[in-house]
Amino acid sequence: MKTALITGITGQDGAYLAKLLLEKGYRVVGLLAHRSTNPFWRLSYLNIDTQIEFTDGDLTDLSSLIRVIEKIEPDEVYNLAAQSFVGASWQQPILTSQVTGMGVLHMLEAIRATDSQIKFYQASSSEMFGLVQQAVQSEETPFYPRSPYGVAKLFGHWMTKNYRESYNMFTCSGILFNHESPLRGLEFVTRKVTDAVARIAVGEQKELRLGNIDAKRDWGYAGDYVEAMWLMLQQPNPDDYVIATGRTSTVRDMCQIAFNHVGLNYEDYIVIDPQFYRPAEVDILLGNPAKARKQLHWEPKTSFEELIQLMVEADLKRIKEKE
Repeated sequence: MKTALITGITGQDGAYLAKLLLEKGYRVVGLLAHRSTNPFWRLSYLNIDTQIEFTDGDLTDLSSLIRVIEKIEPDEVYNLAAQSFVGASWQQPILTSQVTGMGVLHMLEAIRATDSQIKFYQASSSEMFGLVQQAVQSEETPFYPRSPYGVAKLFGHWMTKNYRESYNMFTCSGILFNHESPLRGLEFVTRKVTDAVARIAVGEQKELRLGNIDAKRDWGYAGDYVEAMWLMLQQPNPDDYVIATGRTSTVRDMCQIAFNHVGLNYEDYIVIDPQFYRPAEVDILLGNPAKARKQLHWEPKTSFEELIQLMVEADLKRIKEKE
């Protein structure tokens, strides 16, 4: 039985990845930093909360990570933990840099100091491309991050590559484009839209306030994307991969699909609010997953339309269960 240590296990990707690994027969251990709120709702949603071991540790504390690695003896480490909301990174740039950036270095150093044979996956991000230098972004596209979050992710990405080349460690980065699900937090635009649509459909809300609805993103389903993470660590050699659908959609498209699903016209409910515009906007992100298709034999299974409809249905169900 393989042992996997997952940081950020209570987040969207961590929950889906834990479910996938449990299905593959792994022993799954989640790294938990102490927080005052209940972080387990996503694991409960997938009915896997009782199948996972938890251990205390913090990405900002190298000594705690060394102790965790020595105790757990993982075969694979998936580093998904981060201050992951782009918008908040302007308000919390130092925290974002410490967790999303330096946290990667701490984990890499903990692995190197204890057992350099452990395979390591780093959750990199399409936000590293930022002000895009090519119309379609691949592993060869130059980076130009446009947020403290993107800058911190780029630091972690290059550290992952550096440890691979400097110490011959099996370290991979998945450059994941936007990936969503019913487990997304409400602060993310996809879930903000689908939750609002569900509330408007049942009469609990009257409008949806958004910023730049013409921003374009390459959106996929998180449940599909975690399989790519696992596949990277099963390859004979470590490498970095863009994980994307190769299709771009706007926030406007998302709203149209979501409102159509409940029989409403999005134009009757959307209010453009300048407070939701970002200081430096990324206008378009579009990934080229050709390398992942060829080497990992990975394909996204869920279309954008199916994803948004799935999220609206999940939010409608949540509202009905509260009644």
